[in-house]
Amino acid sequence: MAKAAKLVVELNEGSVDRLGMLLAQIADLTKEADAIKDAIKLSGLSHEGSFFKATLVDMDRKVFDKEFFVAQNGADVYDAYTKNTVSVSVRVT
Repeated sequence: MAKAAKLVVELNEGSVDRLGMLLAQIADLTKEADAIKDAIKLSGLSHEGSFFKATLVDMDRKVFDKEFFVAQNGADVYDAYTKNTVSVSVRVT
């Protein structure tokens, strides 16, 4: 699949408000999508629509218990195997 070209936006006085509106729409759509996913999970079945298929997938996942590791080995051991990275984000309020 070809990679989509990155959308380039020129900032103007309405850009931040547009971003806020988009994020609000995404939140509403995510809430609706999560409710549909929850209903599919409760049904215990895969479902097919006219265009898409929703398949239930069961998996086991291992997670790292940081608090237990630190309690058993100490924060200094944990710190020796971690690294900090810089992250830049935009918060819209």
